[in-house]
Amino acid sequence: MTRHTLKWMALCGAAALSFPALVQAAEPAMTKDGMLVDHHGMTLYTYDKDKEGMSNCMDKCAENWPPLKADAMAKDDGKWTVLKRADGTMQWVYDEKPLYTFKMDKAAGDKMGDGKMDVWHIAKP
Repeated sequence: MTRHTLKWMALCGAAALSFPALVQAAEPAMTKDGMLVDHHGMTLYTYDKDKEGMSNCMDKCAENWPPLKADAMAKDDGKWTVLKRADGTMQWVYDEKPLYTFKMDKAAGDKMGDGKMDVWHIAKP
């Protein structure tokens, strides 16, 4: 490689590190203590009334159980897929189950939504 090419590679690499918000995480969530959590450590949930890869939590439900949003550039990767919701927003799905947080969970690790109405459950890998 030429010295010029190496300088450009170094410059691009430095720029990527300077703008971490532009770099998408490898996965939209992570596993902690045997459950899925978002990148803020908030517990993720599944909803029994969802169909495979389709959300049935809209309007007031989605206010209480915010969907784990995906950006427009998000791509399917293995068990991680993206669905387009009825309102046009994108949502992450794990193993065909749309994922949500719960508005009553206030701190990382809270699990207030587990078992709610017998249809909400902690998402597990």
